Amino acid sequence: MERVISIFKEICAIPRGSGNRIPISDYCVRFARKRGLSVRRDSACNVVIEKAASPGYEKAEPVILQGHLDMVCQKTEESEVDFLRDGIQTVIEGDFMRAVGTTLGADNGIAVAMILAILERQDLAHPALEAVLTVDEEIGLLGADQLNKSLLRGRRMINLDGEDENSVMVSCAGGVDYVMRLPLEKKKSRGTISTVTVFGLRGGHSGAEIGNGRLNANLLLGSMLGRLHQITPFEIVSLSGGDKGNAIPPRARAILSVRYPEEFKEEWERLFRSVREENSVREPNLSAEVTFSDPTEIQALTPACGTRLLCVLSCVPNGVVEMSAEVSALVETSLNLGILAERDGAAEMHFLLRSNKRSALEALKAKMEAFAFLSGSSGEFSGDYPPWEYREKSPLRERYLALYADLFGKEARVEAIHAGLECGVFDSAMPGLDCIAIGPNLYGIHTVEEKMSLSSAERIYKAVCALLADCRD
Repeated sequence: MERVISIFKEICAIPRGSGNRIPISDYCVRFARKRGLSVRRDSACNVVIEKAASPGYEKAEPVILQGHLDMVCQKTEESEVDFLRDGIQTVIEGDFMRAVGTTLGADNGIAVAMILAILERQDLAHPALEAVLTVDEEIGLLGADQLNKSLLRGRRMINLDGEDENSVMVSCAGGVDYVMRLPLEKKKSRGTISTVTVFGLRGGHSGAEIGNGRLNANLLLGSMLGRLHQITPFEIVSLSGGDKGNAIPPRARAILSVRYPEEFKEEWERLFRSVREENSVREPNLSAEVTFSDPTEIQALTPACGTRLLCVLSCVPNGVVEMSAEVSALVETSLNLGILAERDGAAEMHFLLRSNKRSALEALKAKMEAFAFLSGSSGEFSGDYPPWEYREKSPLRERYLALYADLFGKEARVEAIHAGLECGVFDSAMPGLDCIAIGPNLYGIHTVEEKMSLSSAERIYKAVCALLADCRD
């Protein structure tokens, strides 16, 4: 396991945010070539490394080990990390590894580290291996979608993008990105400039955490300003929040032209106290800041346009749409407003729609198109990826469950997940694929609170090695 952590630290030193494909791809290619392994890289920078079967396993069916190379890059306000140039600084505290001021990137760097460690081992019994390391998973499973799956020989796949060691995932949500654009009209306005910021929300993964009641900073700020607008006059200069489509935004900001600053501040503080008290359990660190600068002339939204934008933010669908009727406590369909920004004369709202059912996802797409029409907006879908349907029969799943129980004296849970996994992309393109998704205990993924249990990572690594040794047929 020491070697796994050593490789993971090497990976952390490489800038590998989504879209920054080449440095981490180069690392994997060099790793394979240095060890005499067959490696190929496609035009998208996906990397496939092959290793021949160990003695006695030559007739066994190949096994695919799969993980993704990119990470979600989030940092604290104080962090000076440049994600295009700098790596991640890690620290170990007891059983946990975390990063200093940033996301850790164990999602999914620890999978890559485990796979590479397995590939370089000479003492491990295993069938022929195909290590499939994909790019840009975090922004729509783009690498998996671009990979030529017909070149893969294996029809058994171990995906290592899980985050709960006691869980074996067997189904995931499909999803699609939706950008809705509301045209903005502006005029000259004169008033006291106020910057209003809400922050300290828990945020988190827009699939795994969407059912936990966490507030969306974009919608919270929009709703509060909508209520405040009925009490004291102001005009909107800009509204913005969030920078990742697949993360629940923990922070949002409004710049306003305020007519009566003292009245505005008093009413804002009254309203915020009420909202904070109502949400003290779900959002214990909810905070706000209001600052003022001297009166000036500035371009602000027209009253009608500002009202329309606040109405959209108050009424747009968000969060859990429907729970599963088949799987207990599973969110079946949801959406998240991850990014709110002004671009090219419009308020752009970036949503990620998810569902474990294709029909429900199509219905949600139709609902968003209808909402856009009624609000005078336009919209565009992109990055559609399929759900991973549950298979009643899975020899790989049953083999892993038996091994897990033997190794650790407890049974793993078989679960579906309301988040996108690359398993769905591979399953839809590879008939007969037998797939499971597993991984170590990760906490706070996609946030600066992300941390990984080292003992859990060791157990998962042990389980994967045991599973490979058991795949003799």
